[in-house]
Amino acid sequence: MPPDTPPRKLRPLPNLIFASRWLQLPLYLGLIVAQGVYVFHFWVELVHLVEAAFGDQQALQQLVKSAGYVVGADGAIAFNETLIMLVVLGLIDVVMISNLLIMVIIGGYETFVSRMDLEGHPDQPEWLSHVNASVLKVKLGTAIIGISSIHLLKTFINAANLDEKTLMWQTLIHMAFLLSAMAIAASDRILGSGAAANGKH
Repeated sequence: MPPDTPPRKLRPLPNLIFASRWLQLPLYLGLIVAQGVYVFHFWVELVHLVEAAFGDQQALQQLVKSAGYVVGADGAIAFNETLIMLVVLGLIDVVMISNLLIMVIIGGYETFVSRMDLEGHPDQPEWLSHVNASVLKVKLGTAIIGISSIHLLKTFINAANLDEKTLMWQTLIHMAFLLSAMAIAASDRILGSGAAANGKH
């Protein structure tokens, strides 16, 4: 279509159906609010970590509670390497979930609601230049695997305080996520190859 050609006006019913995509806007705005909650949680945990490093016992107790770390039989709480690793992994987990939220908010809005016209913007994410429903699905799958990996690593670090059933189920769930992402990527590759082959005919 030439650039000077005005867009064709839709009939009332198709126009209403097409405009219904804006019903998703409150969902993405809600995810932005959730992003703000995660930022607040991150800073609360970080402040507790710094305070515990300087000997604040109340902050140390908060870290033990939030990290799911089980103290010894004597009830003594120590600011040791294991606890620090659990807290830091928790912070990394928050960051990765926040990245997942950003992908869903920006990629979902761009794909399903309206274009953001970010072409040429110096801060445009590299992945957004070629985003579509299939690419977004694969990226979300890999992000979920990364989050699951962090949770599994936290479980292994704290394995002495967990039962074997919990360890087994978390490992099986992580493997299920991994197989699901591989299946999504494989199906997307097969469908993409089929579409490319049809385009050559």
